[in-house]
Amino acid sequence: MQKQNITYPVELTLALLSDKWKILILCKLQKGTKRFGEINRSINNINQKMLAQQLRSLERDGFITRKVYAEVPPKVEYSLTPLGQSLEPVIKTMFDWSMEHKDFFKSRYNINIDPSIKLHKYGKWTFL
Repeated sequence: MQKQNITYPVELTLALLSDKWKILILCKLQKGTKRFGEINRSINNINQKMLAQQLRSLERDGFITRKVYAEVPPKVEYSLTPLGQSLEPVIKTMFDWSMEHKDFFKSRYNINIDPSIKLHKYGKWTFL
């Protein structure tokens, strides 16, 4: 995030997480450590360049860690930091709000939320 004049606390959250793909990436990493290809395959319509940019930004801002293994072919894994893990209740609230109001937005924006999507509980983590 570039230096900004932030006045309200919610502005900080929006400045850090408002890019289109960041919340989805964090959701995928709530399930555990993932490699680049795994994340890429699990998110529809994101290209590799955009995913790489978003991962770099999340790493720079302290939400994820990137671990590089000295192997051929190269192996890189991404996982949530404690700061990234602390977003779990925020993401769950966003999910709940979306599910509660999906019918309202369906008619307005021609969206089609998969009815089989549910939150799953594994240990202390709840994720898509």
